[in-house]
Amino acid sequence: MLKQELNIKLQQRLSPMQYQLIRMLEYSSTDMEEIINDVLQANPALDEDVAPSKEADYPDTENFGQENENTGNEKIIIEDSDIMEQDSYYPDMGHIFQKNTFYNPSSQSGEYAIAVEQTFREYLVEQLNSLDYDRKILKFGEYIIDNIDKNGYLTRNIENMIDDLAFQQGIKVDEATMEKALEVVQSLEPAGVAAKDARDCLLIQLHRKKITPNTMVAIKIIEDYLPELTARKYQSIEKKLKLTKTQFEKALNEIMQLNPKPGSGFSIHSEEVTAQVIPDFLVERDGGQFYIHLNDNHLPRLKVSETYKKLLENLSENHDTPDKEALEFTKQKLDSARIFIEAVKQRTYTLTNIMTAIVHTQEEFFKTGDEATIKPMKLKDIADIVHYDISSISRVNNSKYVQTEFGMFPLKFFFTESIEMESGNAVSSKKIQAVVKEIVDSESKKDPITDGRIQEILTEKGYMIARRTIAKYRNQLNIPSSRDRNTKDK
Repeated sequence: MLKQELNIKLQQRLSPMQYQLIRMLEYSSTDMEEIINDVLQANPALDEDVAPSKEADYPDTENFGQENENTGNEKIIIEDSDIMEQDSYYPDMGHIFQKNTFYNPSSQSGEYAIAVEQTFREYLVEQLNSLDYDRKILKFGEYIIDNIDKNGYLTRNIENMIDDLAFQQGIKVDEATMEKALEVVQSLEPAGVAAKDARDCLLIQLHRKKITPNTMVAIKIIEDYLPELTARKYQSIEKKLKLTKTQFEKALNEIMQLNPKPGSGFSIHSEEVTAQVIPDFLVERDGGQFYIHLNDNHLPRLKVSETYKKLLENLSENHDTPDKEALEFTKQKLDSARIFIEAVKQRTYTLTNIMTAIVHTQEEFFKTGDEATIKPMKLKDIADIVHYDISSISRVNNSKYVQTEFGMFPLKFFFTESIEMESGNAVSSKKIQAVVKEIVDSESKKDPITDGRIQEILTEKGYMIARRTIAKYRNQLNIPSSRDRNTKDK
């Protein structure tokens, strides 16, 4: 005899609007315009509002999380636990305002400032050359970087690369040397780069984390049960690993914070870099007040088609010979249109909140333009302010630019590592770079200061920095080595 049981479960799932929003956060303003136009063509229930009402561009989220009635008998549920009421955030930030107009004050012609974007390859090679390894390892490491695809994966195996070097370039290298070069490349940022596949990529990231019971379980899941995880067979994994629901959810949370495509947000080759970047934000200052503009005025304003609303009403009222297929199709298109509109509104709300938090945290820089004033700031710091997940902050950070009175900057420029001083206080890496530049600028060109001496000077000033870190910062500042700066024999 079958035994029947009634169980109550509380599960957290992403709504359709949240799925749309997650993707939209990565898009630039120009990408969004293309996406919106594509959806307008694909969904007849979505119309462009050619005469939008003069309501605030920043959406009123008071009714988010509630049921939004559709014109038929069913309802769409839009949920988002991350959404806050617009007046409830940043009670101490009354001098920072969000505006619904966008213009570029630095250009009368309407053209945008030029920003040169660093390619993924350049970013990796720059890190590689700052490391203290044998030149042979660095050379083969650069060859490995040349075989990394746009997602950050290594497209060739070690054996094939060794063969290519031998036959195409006449360079002989043993497998142990190439393995060491690969290990060095895999130690670079972003974590997971040069992995052979998604499984390898996730494991590299997990092994870099602090080892805890949660990360150990997460590693076991990725190593042995990735297909089941991808298929969302969570109960099967729990049963096989003999995990409680809480243990599994904690491990799953560790996995959800990983990036399966570490190359996203970068271009691979210089020809792929757009020479002219349109900023996503404009931050301007008037006295002691900041105004934040989101560059979305060029985006089509959207509304649900009145024709489709009327069609749904007519189909729903026709009880004699209802066309179920037409009714279902119309409902689906209307639901899809409403979800897309809400996701676009929430994207606006999320982006402006994140930019506001960045301006608040890095206020001194936005006042002075002095890089030395940038504070140590991690993704988690902004996530804690706006109450969004770190992954949301990362998506915005990877692909957005802001125009300021001091020039245009990628958002990732404002996120810097923390360097602890001898006094116990922390400063940002930008501050250290500014000190390094100051030291080099004041040196005698006939007797340039070595990295070792720079390290000693910084130690005297209370900055506890390793010599290899000095070399890294010097490369980031495009400052040659002391040998190349020496003009005595030139």
